[in-house]
Amino acid sequence: MAADAAGSHVGLRFTKMHGLGNDFVVLDARTSPLPRDAPIRAMADRHTGIGFDQLLIIEPARDPACVVAYSIRNADGSFAEQCGNGARCIGAWLHHAGAIAVGTMVKLQSPAGVIGMRLDDASTVAVEMGEPIFEPARIPFDAPSVADSYPLEVDGAHLEIAALSMGNPHAVLEVADVHEPRVDALGPRITAHPRFPRGVNAGFAQTIDTHHIKLRVHERGAGWTLACGSGACAAVAALRNRGRVGDDVRVELPGGALSIAWKGPGHALWMTGPATFAFDGEWLGNP
Repeated sequence: MAADAAGSHVGLRFTKMHGLGNDFVVLDARTSPLPRDAPIRAMADRHTGIGFDQLLIIEPARDPACVVAYSIRNADGSFAEQCGNGARCIGAWLHHAGAIAVGTMVKLQSPAGVIGMRLDDASTVAVEMGEPIFEPARIPFDAPSVADSYPLEVDGAHLEIAALSMGNPHAVLEVADVHEPRVDALGPRITAHPRFPRGVNAGFAQTIDTHHIKLRVHERGAGWTLACGSGACAAVAALRNRGRVGDDVRVELPGGALSIAWKGPGHALWMTGPATFAFDGEWLGNP
């Protein structure tokens, strides 16, 4: 925290937002960088702080083709490469700030690279999430070659997962019911599995039909979340590769639904869904 001339703490202005219940604090660091000692864990605490799954920091773009850059910090303070729900919230925030207009296609510089974005209206945002990455070394995942399914041993149980990256690593396990008891136990164990050297977001997908799935995701650095945008993209990509779903899929998450469109290899994947403002505030807590 900074201090004024009288020695008192100067507050850190923020906006609280969420995408289907996956909640964020958005900080505007376009003119003043976030303090190096920013108390991220304290801010993320849901009892004594603001509470959030991820912190989104909007920064000046280094790429002239982009309107802004952004970085992502998990609730535990760790860095994240991508966040689909967060990207939609940034789009809505930029519109609210007067930086982009409804119907405009813009580019943002994310930690995972440049992404495209379009505002369908003030609270519905479509994000170009790029093409899914299946090469194990680029996920990263310990496997000798690309496959639609990989064996994974977890506490003596033999699982078959898909592994891919949407700019961040994902494991997708198809289940008969996302609410079956074993899912709760498997989530954190897959997230920390040693075959994923940087950890992984663990998604549990239940296929309803070729255009509808249910999904729960246990995220690195955040745990179980009400929604995971990149996880929804990863689940659809993995299931499409197996012929389980088509090009346009409704993904039903605990917090609501996203629309995912992917035509397959050689095409970028698009995610469309809501972004909601909760409140603005000022963080006055001590580090």
